[in-house]
Amino acid sequence: MSLGVSFDLTVIWALLLVAAVYIYVALDGFDLGIGILYAVFPEKRDRDLLMNSVAPVWDGNETWLVLGGGGLMAAFPMAFGILMTALYPLIILMLLALVLRGVAFEFRWRAQSRVAKHGWDAAFAGGSLVAALAQGMTLGALVQGIEVSGRTYAGGWWDWLTPFTLLCGLAVAAGYTMLGICWLMIKSQGAFRARIRRWGLRVAVVLVGAIVLVSLATPFLVGTYYMRWFAWPGLALSAPVPILVAVLAVLLVQSLRGRFGGDWVPMALAQGLFLLCFLGLGISLWPNVIPPDVSIWEAAAPEKSQVFMLVGAGILLPIILGYTAYAYWVFRGKIDPDEGYH
Repeated sequence: MSLGVSFDLTVIWALLLVAAVYIYVALDGFDLGIGILYAVFPEKRDRDLLMNSVAPVWDGNETWLVLGGGGLMAAFPMAFGILMTALYPLIILMLLALVLRGVAFEFRWRAQSRVAKHGWDAAFAGGSLVAALAQGMTLGALVQGIEVSGRTYAGGWWDWLTPFTLLCGLAVAAGYTMLGICWLMIKSQGAFRARIRRWGLRVAVVLVGAIVLVSLATPFLVGTYYMRWFAWPGLALSAPVPILVAVLAVLLVQSLRGRFGGDWVPMALAQGLFLLCFLGLGISLWPNVIPPDVSIWEAAAPEKSQVFMLVGAGILLPIILGYTAYAYWVFRGKIDPDEGYH
């Protein structure tokens, strides 16, 4: 017996998953960026400060990745099966990198020798960079399209490895590094903050350049993308996005130069850039969960399953949001360089 709400439920679940992925990027992005920044801060005191800035909150950030992956498997099982088959090497690489950085996070504090500490530092930095690159390449592989036959993946083992996916990987890594810098602008002070500000200006240039290159390449990947970005009436919806990106990019650079705003302004502007990038992806992909041919309705779970899961999500999401907000509130404020977390 039909519940008569399949359309609404499918759209709701799609929006919930998009929200979970965005929140993951917004939160875990900056602590992955902290790990990437290890490469430019080789001194132990600086690295301890970087680590202490995210130590109380980093593991809770990854809750959203679990929610996004689990929600995709439950609400869109067909899409989950196709994506896992098509992107298996990237997904495994990302998960291994996240495990490695998680282990390194704890073990570096207990390392007795200088060699061991440097080894765990390298593992933390390398795991952060590899995870960021893998996430960006996963996104790029999805955007460029996945070959499907019926309900199964019909492409090859290496279809995910293209110049476009590599560009997306670098763009996401640059974006995460920018978020890490903005987080440190909030948490640090004095001479260290001034150094962070200088690195922020450099990374901002790389990030904006990467966004431009990805944006120029995307409309030519799939025919429908081009129509949505450059043909009427899609142009009416898409045109404000690059304009707003340019405005936020200029404001971000000015805020990093100290021309206006407080500690939180660079982070708010960087998050705004990520939000606009998500909006641009939505314009290109909607309503397909696997471009160019598989829509959210074709990949959706049965209605009753969606209803059952939505009840659980309605209970869990406020709890997750609540404890996340509480953790950030408790550990707010500047970091004391002489005070460790462990």
